[in-house]
Amino acid sequence: MKLFSLRHIIICVITFAVVFAMNYLGNSQEDKLERALMNAVAGVVGITAGIFILYKAKENDKPHDDFD
Repeated sequence: MKLFSLRHIIICVITFAVVFAMNYLGNSQEDKLERALMNAVAGVVGITAGIFILYKAKENDKPHDDFD
């Protein structure tokens, strides 16, 4: 999967919405909006890094031509 394709953007939007909602609704402190936004953005960055690493490893999974 290519980064910033339609599929990747949909996954990021769903991740952002779920993490933001969980943090915003479950927090009773004064700065709950800021904390929810920071956690949601961190979740999207983590998902993006994970997808990049996962699919980068799958591209290089072909056996070498000189393998015995």
